[in-house]
Amino acid sequence: MLTTDIPPNQTIYIRNINEKVKKEELKRSLYALFSQYGRILDVVALKTPKLRGQAWIVFSEVMAASNAVRQMQNFQFYEKPLRIQYAKSKSDCIAKAEGTYDKKKKQEEKAERKKRVDEGQPAPNATGPRSDSNGGPSAATRQGMPSAQEAAEPNNILFIQNLPYETNSMMLEMLFKQYPGFREVRMVDAKPGIAFIEYEDDSQSSVAMQDLQGFKISPQNAMVITYAKK
Repeated sequence: MLTTDIPPNQTIYIRNINEKVKKEELKRSLYALFSQYGRILDVVALKTPKLRGQAWIVFSEVMAASNAVRQMQNFQFYEKPLRIQYAKSKSDCIAKAEGTYDKKKKQEEKAERKKRVDEGQPAPNATGPRSDSNGGPSAATRQGMPSAQEAAEPNNILFIQNLPYETNSMMLEMLFKQYPGFREVRMVDAKPGIAFIEYEDDSQSSVAMQDLQGFKISPQNAMVITYAKK
């Protein structure tokens, strides 16, 4: 359920995240899932006791954040439904870009948060720590469709290449199951960087391929998608 008293802004606050997911995998998965809505400036996720199960995603535009809030509400993410709303305060990286970043105020807020944690009080819904210290990935861009795809005969199974080494089936499933007809993801353990995605028919696989062609799971790896050979 959306929180109506918080005005739309570029940063969204996510809670009810599965706490068993490791920090780096969590950030990569969030980036892969939410970058379909627009350019991501930062992903903040910490594993401190008071911030477990929470994350913040900073988009370059309010519209992208709004679409993410509407469309991803209650999305099943690592077997738990996400709870999403706009963050209460502006992200540090946005404030810096606008020239409104107040370092002294941020230091005071940090001291206040530490005091609340020490006293066992719940952490406030802020935009997390400084964006330049938590290693958030850069923006995703879409690329043109490869010529190899044109020569392949349509198939309900897609062949995915150029995946980051750390990609897992959960990350791919979150991306591809948004399209009708999705069946399964098959990773190739002996050869990292490739996978097969199966749909019910080739028309459904074609829609997914066209929409996700060149999608970046990491800033350095744009997916290359072709039909699997029959």
